[in-house]
Formats: sequence, structure tokens, C-alpha cells
Amino acid sequence: MTNEQTAIKATYFSIIGNTSLAIVKGLAGFFGNSYALIADAIESTTDIFASFLVLFGIKYSNKPADDNHPYGHGRAEPLITFLVVGFLITSATIIAYESIQNIGTPHELPKSWTLYILGAIIIWKEYSFQLVMKRSKETNSSSLEADAWHHRSDAITSVAAFLGISIALYFGKGYESADDWAALFASGFILYNSYKIFRPALSEIMDEHLYDELVEEIRVVSLTVPGVIDTEKCFIRKAGMQYHVDLHARVEGTITVRKGHDIAHDLKDTLRAQIPSLGHVLIHVEPN
Repeated sequence: MTNEQTAIKATYFSIIGNTSLAIVKGLAGFFGNSYALIADAIESTTDIFASFLVLFGIKYSNKPADDNHPYGHGRAEPLITFLVVGFLITSATIIAYESIQNIGTPHELPKSWTLYILGAIIIWKEYSFQLVMKRSKETNSSSLEADAWHHRSDAITSVAAFLGISIALYFGKGYESADDWAALFASGFILYNSYKIFRPALSEIMDEHLYDELVEEIRVVSLTVPGVIDTEKCFIRKAGMQYHVDLHARVEGTITVRKGHDIAHDLKDTLRAQIPSLGHVLIHVEPN
């Protein structure tokens, strides 16, 4: 299975899971008098749209290079991640606003059975986070990583709802708003997660160097190529699921231009064969 297929399969998993949970949470929150659960349902609903965005981003970013995009379409991924972050911030704002409104409004205590619903949701969402995060690391997909953090933030909001409902039920009348305070806390955590998702995507757009381990791997593989004496500069840019590399390789200074050209091609082919995540590899030959 290719990286693209793996990422798409993980995204469909998210879409189906989020759709099911949004319905369950919404119904449980409405009939169980829990705004924290309704807030959770709101986040799951935005997660559905966010997952569709991720799906679009993965498919578009893996389109082959063309005349207008010689490096491919990989930069679409971090752009989609920015949109996903926008969904998260929007859902956090809605949850916070509604929570503040409800804190000052008298309402009934949540139903005790909502705790069982939340317990199952927490376990499922943490499992979803672990699965999708694993797939994001396998495929080097920043938008899939953002999707994984959606699952983790959903799990945290469910934990907050669980605690809020537990407090409200334990202390009884007068503590009905504990449920709403829990939802308000959850909105703050969603904003924090939004930053954690946004920062790596911004680094990718700005070509920030974050790939020391990959640089070291490239240098080690390069020295296995006959004719390569050493390596110098190594610049890496991430675009979608691939890494584009500019590498300076030192060769014997007395060889012909043709020989240096052949060594550079051998080096490029070896790197791409040994490290499948590499996209374009530009070799600059330096005389030793």
C-alpha cells in the first residue's frame, strides 16, 4: 500500500468515526441534559468537515508534478492544515461562548447514564488518535497529523465532560454548571491544540530546518556511493509527504566533468532508492 493509500484509508476511518460520534454525543447530550456532551458533539461535527478537507488535501498534494508545479503539489498539505486549524478555533469559540451563556442559566442536572457514554467515547477517541498518528508518521503527512490531534482534543473534551458531569452529579443541586465549566475548559484545550497543529505546518511552509536525523541518514548513504569522498551542505524542504534535498558532494578534483556527472547521478539514484521519502534530489559536485 502506498503512502497516499495509507493516508486516505486513515482519513476515511476518521470521517466514519467522527460522524458516528457526533450523532451519539448530540443525542446523549440532548436527552441527558449535558451541555458538555453537546459541546463535544459540536467539535465532532467540525471534525467531520476537517477530515474531508484532509482527504482533499492528501489527494491533491499527491498529484504528479506538471509544467506549472515542477516540485509537485505537496505544499497543499500544510495549507489544508491551516484550514483544519481554523475549524478547531471556530469550534472552540462556539463552545466557549455557549458555555459562558449556560453557566448563568439554571438547568437540570445531567443524567448519570451519560458517564457511560463518555467513558466509551474517551477510549475510542484515544485509540483513534494513536492509530491516525501512527499513520501520519508512516506517511510524513502533516494534515493527517492534524487530523490525529483532532481525535486527541476530542478525547480531552470528553474527559473534561466526564469530570464536569461527575462533579455535578456528586454534589447535586447548585453544581449544575460544573458541566458547563468543563465545556469551557475543553474549549481552552482545543485552542492549545490548534497552536500545536499550526506550528509544524507553518515550519513546513517557511522551509524551517527540522530534519537533522534525515540529514545524517543522507550523509551516511552518500558515503556508500563510489567516488563520493564526503558531503558538505545539505538543505531539506518538506512538501506534502516528500522531502526535497539539495546536497553538496565532494569528489576527486582531477576527474573529468563526465565522471563527476556520473557520480552525481549514481548518488541521486542511490539516495532515492535507499530513502523512499525523498522527492527531488539536486546534487552539486565539489572538488576535494
